[in-house]
Amino acid sequence: MKENKSIKQKMITRFALLAIILVMLNIVSSKFHKQFDLTSEKRFSLSTPTKDLLTTLNEDVVIEVYLKGSFPAGFQRLQESTREVLQQFKVYGGNRIRFEFINPLEGKNEKEKETVFGVLANKGINPVNLQVQQDEDEGYSQKIIYPSALVSINGKEEPVNLLESHLSMSPDEKLHHASLMLEYKFASAIKKLRQPDKKKVAIVAGNMELLGMNTIDILYSLEKIYDLDTIDLSHTIGIPNIYTTAFIISPTTTFDEQNKFKLDQFVMHGGRILWCIEQLKYDMDSLKNSSATMAMDYNLNLEDMLFNYGVRINPDFIEDYQQANPIPVTVGMIGNQPDIKLLPWSYYPYSIPTSKHPIVNNMDAVMFMMASSMDTIANPEVKKTILLTSSNRSRRVPAPVRISLSNLKFKPTPEMFREANIPMAVLLEGKFKSLFANRIDPHFIKIYEDSLNQDYKTACEKENKMIVVSDGNVPMNDFSQARGPMESGYYKFTEQMFANKNFILNCMEYLTEDVNLLEARSKSEKLRLLDMARIKNEKLKWQIVNIGLPIALVLIFANAYFFFRKRKYEKK
Repeated sequence: MKENKSIKQKMITRFALLAIILVMLNIVSSKFHKQFDLTSEKRFSLSTPTKDLLTTLNEDVVIEVYLKGSFPAGFQRLQESTREVLQQFKVYGGNRIRFEFINPLEGKNEKEKETVFGVLANKGINPVNLQVQQDEDEGYSQKIIYPSALVSINGKEEPVNLLESHLSMSPDEKLHHASLMLEYKFASAIKKLRQPDKKKVAIVAGNMELLGMNTIDILYSLEKIYDLDTIDLSHTIGIPNIYTTAFIISPTTTFDEQNKFKLDQFVMHGGRILWCIEQLKYDMDSLKNSSATMAMDYNLNLEDMLFNYGVRINPDFIEDYQQANPIPVTVGMIGNQPDIKLLPWSYYPYSIPTSKHPIVNNMDAVMFMMASSMDTIANPEVKKTILLTSSNRSRRVPAPVRISLSNLKFKPTPEMFREANIPMAVLLEGKFKSLFANRIDPHFIKIYEDSLNQDYKTACEKENKMIVVSDGNVPMNDFSQARGPMESGYYKFTEQMFANKNFILNCMEYLTEDVNLLEARSKSEKLRLLDMARIKNEKLKWQIVNIGLPIALVLIFANAYFFFRKRKYEKK
């Protein structure tokens, strides 16, 4: 009796100790959270800049995600991926991060839905018309969903588009890519809402830059993020240091030495520049009246300056056999009406990014129009990263270039395009040296420093960076009398949307921000797609393997167990 009582007391003591240990472990684990990501691509880990952003939050962040309801498998995965990312945000942001999933159309009648459509559209959130397969024999039905979210901080709101169109991706790949971009999109929205003062960006003028209706979309998009000012180099002693970055869009007249000096000193003092340069002058409208035109050098007088920094834009055009947009061409007459067809125009290449740099990684194709080739210059103090290139089948046509629509009559052969991956956009990083070092009269330097109160530098004291794009059309938008300005990157003849705007915004973010969230764009994961034909043909087989076989194995082992157990006790 005493032994049983002693055993009982020991069991109670052990149970109490175990309970106390479990409680203590839960308290400690709640205070000290540690997550182990064993995936090779670190899919479930936030980037360091995102962690730093979340751990320094001093205001509440409210996130409404409009992905709620029953969706096809791909959108279900996007919904779960969004939940996982926001839960990770909550780990580092704590109670400052609050999120919920809602269906803005749930329980609404048609009139109320129209109101919701308008309210969300005013906030920059647009719906997607999704085709949902009800049954294999019943076909598809239409369903309106919102693959979007709204981030709010202190009454300010920022929309987040979770799903983007990509020319080179299948529907499954688009959804997979959207999952990879969730961290970057939510972190960028939070950063934008938290930023008390916008960084100042100078739009450079003074050399007949093509600023106007053709740049209204990109400038409007930049103005939402930065404080934009137009700086005319001809009417200023330089670009003030209050500007972090300067944006040069397709200048068309020669830069004199004074303007070059102003740009050079801006770089020497730590200013960054995004160059979008059109090297050759051409007029596509003239092809409507005559079948040929000549492209001549603009003579911008920037060659020595860019060469000194580490890159050269060549006076030529890139022709691309493999990746080229079409243009409408009259190929004949049908009665009294012209027969117009879209034919590939090798002078209009588009670049599908292959670089893993955060600016272009996981980004869609970028459209070029009459781009020039680029070469990098050997300079150990400047690192060169090629961001965008032509395809594996391209070539260079040196100036003067005769552009003729008659070329479209003859189908080109791949053998004519032997060069691969011709650079069209290059990132330069390092300590740049001044083009004017040891070239300036000491008397001028004295006046410059004493009278004008300017600090003359012959080299950058710290690491600096700039991006050079060999086509001034990249940031441009088309426009029409009927529709007005179109979006940057929209190609009206095929009604396709290219990633030109995203590319420019990413370039500007990389140049302007000292701490870049673009690191989150570098996430990648191999998408292992299922063979839909095999799924359909072998559906019964794999149902039997996955469901029937486990049940059969359990029954076999159970029968064997009872059989041998029965034999064992029968012998006894």
